[in-house]
Amino acid sequence: MGEAPSKTISVRIAADPPPRLDKALARDVPEAAALSRTRLTRLIAEGCVQIGGAPVMDPKRKVSEGDIVEITVPQAEELDTVAQDIPLDVVHEDADLIVVNKPAGLVVHPAPGSPDGTLVNALLHHCGDSLSGIGGERRPGIVHRIDKDTSGLLVVAKSDKAHHGLAAQFETHSVERKYLALVHGVPDAADPRLRGIKGASFEAGNILKLTTQLTRHKTDRQKQAVVFQSGRHAVTRARRIETFGIPPQVSLVECWLETGRTHQIRVHMAHAGHGLVGDPVYGGRRKLNAKALSKESFAAVEVFSRQALHAAVLGFEHPVSGEILRFETPLPSDFAELLGKLRAFA
Repeated sequence: MGEAPSKTISVRIAADPPPRLDKALARDVPEAAALSRTRLTRLIAEGCVQIGGAPVMDPKRKVSEGDIVEITVPQAEELDTVAQDIPLDVVHEDADLIVVNKPAGLVVHPAPGSPDGTLVNALLHHCGDSLSGIGGERRPGIVHRIDKDTSGLLVVAKSDKAHHGLAAQFETHSVERKYLALVHGVPDAADPRLRGIKGASFEAGNILKLTTQLTRHKTDRQKQAVVFQSGRHAVTRARRIETFGIPPQVSLVECWLETGRTHQIRVHMAHAGHGLVGDPVYGGRRKLNAKALSKESFAAVEVFSRQALHAAVLGFEHPVSGEILRFETPLPSDFAELLGKLRAFA
């Protein structure tokens, strides 16, 4: 990858500055510099910030109106993560971001147990020198994730400015994210059982709303659990699109996120008693009534080996141009085939 030279940014402290250098810089550094407070604090600690020609390494140092602060931003460092030629389904790409349609089975980020062969490895190879550096490292900026065995749309930042802008949109929940899922049972306002589930309510249009807190499971740290006294606020909405079986055994639902927590749709739908088809973690032991489905459709549901969840729609404001972008992607072949069998033998 090509190298970019260090750059120096000169910042004049404006009137009524915050009492600390790091806070003052976070306020007064030009937006185009795309330097977060965390990044600025790191640059201060590394001796990259000067006032009056002398390095300042204390983020709590007081500053005054009119002070000139020089910030040297080093070139982006190369990561140890290896670039790998893994095929990508690119939906959109420009100088600041890339939108990909992730296949089921692909892990987003290297982690213990998945050191390579991930989406990040693929992006490092695909984007090459077009990665301008995220937080001082030449890497793709992951602002959200979808589970390994969930398919669908992901946006990834290629520049610091895009990374900050996208992260802010995800933090304020202004990003449009819609998923298609096959679930056990039928989410319906007429079901008295659902009315008795804590955190479940219905909105106009027979839309199921699930409002809980989510936290790590007490005994299985790889799982999330619904709680109401602690954890992170989570809101999911689900609308039934189609049902299969007589009586109905499986439903195709559209889910959309107000928040975006780990495993949110999977754990919320399971909490409501409508776990996802094929979900080995949250799907539960709910059994289908074989007599309510054809032999072919029953078998297709029983052998589906991953959670039937697809991130179908992604919409957001471009963090640099301000353009409103919205993308849709069709179901992957395995999900579409399962749905086709259910429809054919309904």
